[in-house]
Amino acid sequence: MNCYACPRACGADRARGVGYCGVGGEFLVARAALHPWEEPPVSGANGSGTVFFAGCNLRCVYCQNREISRGGAGKQMTAEELAAVFLDLQAQGAANINLVTPTHYAEKLAAVLRAVRPALKIPVVYNCGGYEKVETLRKLQGLVDVYLPDCKYFDAELSARLSGAPDYFEVCSAALGEMLRQVGRPVYGSDGILLRGVIVRHLVLPGYRRDSIRILDELARRFGTEAFLLSLMRQYTPEFAYDAKDSNLHRRVTSFEYESVADEAQKLGFSGFFQTADSATAAYTPRF
Repeated sequence: MNCYACPRACGADRARGVGYCGVGGEFLVARAALHPWEEPPVSGANGSGTVFFAGCNLRCVYCQNREISRGGAGKQMTAEELAAVFLDLQAQGAANINLVTPTHYAEKLAAVLRAVRPALKIPVVYNCGGYEKVETLRKLQGLVDVYLPDCKYFDAELSARLSGAPDYFEVCSAALGEMLRQVGRPVYGSDGILLRGVIVRHLVLPGYRRDSIRILDELARRFGTEAFLLSLMRQYTPEFAYDAKDSNLHRRVTSFEYESVADEAQKLGFSGFFQTADSATAAYTPRF
């Protein structure tokens, strides 16, 4: 069957080869482990039960996970094996099951989640790049508790040049609207773990603070500032952009750049999470 699950609509027969995402139709898992470095209500006391899938439908020139995002690296798993991984992470004390870069497996994941859902007592997190197809997200309704999308760019030329997706913001905005429709405003458990809701992540890039500010302004205009939590990230590290042609990407974000974006977020009234300068290190990148 040809694949049209993501906005690329590449039409690849992933039973016989790979799609734009770089992987075939079988689950390819690069890492499954407790992860302590997500936002506090996602990590909890023991860590988030992260399951990193190989492949991606974006081509970010600064990707810190390019070892797996371009496909190839990982262990092939059946639906039954993946379900067992979810239950094992729950047994280890995971705060949630955190599906990282799941977009190209979303339809198959829906079936796995339906099967394992009765045994899961913790939330399911859908952790993605924000480049999602609304029709595919609808198949996850009732199966995902927390959406954790990126919102990377506003400017079409910038998103085309850095991630190969000129339609990124409009696609991401439509996807965010669907996520909010499904899970609503943030709901916390007594232990502070996020049980339902949306956290929108935005990574401030060196040289592009004005685009970051435009994103915040547009999100506030379209959705308000109370519908979701904002995670404003400062962790950009130039080590992963070694072959990028954009000279801005070969340095770190300055304090002025990050703080000017953070000031705009606070002025608009967003609630959420802000990172300190010491987050900008490759030490926080998982090993696959």
